[in-house]
Amino acid sequence: MKRTVFVVILMLAVPAIAWPQVYRCEAGGETRFSDQPCGDDAEEITIRDNRIGGSFGQNLPAEPEREENAEPSNESGEKDDKGTCRFINSTDLRRYLVREQVVKGMTKEHVRKAFGRPPETYPTPQETWVYQTRYYGNLYELTYVYFRDGCVEDVVYRKP
Repeated sequence: MKRTVFVVILMLAVPAIAWPQVYRCEAGGETRFSDQPCGDDAEEITIRDNRIGGSFGQNLPAEPEREENAEPSNESGEKDDKGTCRFINSTDLRRYLVREQVVKGMTKEHVRKAFGRPPETYPTPQETWVYQTRYYGNLYELTYVYFRDGCVEDVVYRKP
């Protein structure tokens, strides 16, 4: 019983320890920060939670409001996103670039960062960049990156 009470008290005390207050004070032309009010002019500072696991969208601008009479762009009721690339969160994007991978929805700049400048480009019928993979001087694989509206629509790997 004592052990359970101790655990409950400890759990209640942890949030108080984890969220200290921060105060800003002006003294002698200097700005100081403290965990206790350091004068009559102490201003309490609110510090945002920066622990891992928060919402990735907290710094994004608000979505524009849709008109109530607006019709969906296609038969399935999903909005048509031509002209915009798929959102790839920063962690996944860094992982793809480090691994030199290209996935659907990337921009041309992302492809350049992952694969470099394309040695071959074909503007029509659909913009296509072709990359060569060589092992020990021999042509091993061709990578075709197809773009639509400036975004990767498909990536195809073929043997020469």
